[in-house]
Amino acid sequence: MPGIPGLKRAARLTTTGKGKGLNGYGDFGSSLRDLPRLRSGRRRRASSWDRSGGNDDRLHLEPGASATLAEISGAGSINHLWITAANEHMDRTPNSIEPDFLRRLLLRMYWDGEEEPSVLTPLGDFFGVGHARTTNFVSQPLQMSPENGKSFNCFFHMPFAEGAKIEVVSELEHERVLFYYYVDYEEFDTLEKSLGRFHAQWRRENPTDGIGEEGQSNEEFHFGGENVTGEGNYTILEAEGRGHYVGCVLNVRNLRETNQWNWYGEGDDMIFIDGERWPPSLHGTGTEDYFNTAWCPQEKYSAPYHGITLGGGDNWGGHVSLYRFHVEDPVTFQSSIRVTIEHGHANKRSDDYSSVAYWYQAEPHSPFSILPVEQRIPRRE
Repeated sequence: MPGIPGLKRAARLTTTGKGKGLNGYGDFGSSLRDLPRLRSGRRRRASSWDRSGGNDDRLHLEPGASATLAEISGAGSINHLWITAANEHMDRTPNSIEPDFLRRLLLRMYWDGEEEPSVLTPLGDFFGVGHARTTNFVSQPLQMSPENGKSFNCFFHMPFAEGAKIEVVSELEHERVLFYYYVDYEEFDTLEKSLGRFHAQWRRENPTDGIGEEGQSNEEFHFGGENVTGEGNYTILEAEGRGHYVGCVLNVRNLRETNQWNWYGEGDDMIFIDGERWPPSLHGTGTEDYFNTAWCPQEKYSAPYHGITLGGGDNWGGHVSLYRFHVEDPVTFQSSIRVTIEHGHANKRSDDYSSVAYWYQAEPHSPFSILPVEQRIPRRE
């Protein structure tokens, strides 16, 4: 085959096992164009299958208990997570015992033997929808699938060099949880040193620190005032080290009781990179604009990289959930990043904000915690 160098290279990789990427993450992507490329990673799975051979293919997670979903040694990459969970009485109505169980279940993920988790979020929020709610939607990295969004899928790649551990923690008080899962991953002999580790963090400010609206017209309250520092913005992510931010889910509960025009948005996104001062390199024009929509939307919509999974109710009341993923446009940082957004123009609004930020970075990361369960659960209707 002297005239076909590509075939010679493929044959050499197959026989010697010495080619670049053969023992690591690989120098190819996951597009349809790349599917024909031969690869050497060993596919593995951890799941909740019934070890007795029966059909009880699930964990029975007691209140206050935790369980290890996967504990993997060596190098590899998790490529897909599938989870579905239900409270013991299969009841999510507001009058059920613990309808907010998706906020009471925590996901924790650890890479390479670290003591502090790199992923620490409520289960439902991690998969793209807040407020302990589910709904059908499709994005590239995250999906909730029928029936009524009760099937959770994650396709973020999560590489590791010396092991991985995934845990679920129940902070329910009364009910067991029926928990089904797949953790699909590849094993490698070694992992390339240039790969960051996957991180996800949940935050909440309930309510945000707004201002009183006395003496202002409705128009002044929504559009008046200035913010020339970024101080008081809602913080989606604050991290140190080298890495890249790849997106977020933002949840808003509109707390303003009024019959006047009651749009929760107008908050500019401001992303501060490597300690820069205001104005940051990435300064946006409004809440809906950062999430790639326009003109105060309420319509449910999902696309590969942005969407509205919960649009709120009349006059933008009730529950809102939005996502924006920087898959084609990750925000890189060398020493630090602070991802923020105003809560209303000039931070005037006092609403219930929560979020999940997703990013990759070199370890070690700055440790982060999560609010106790009584401060995580959604407000009752």
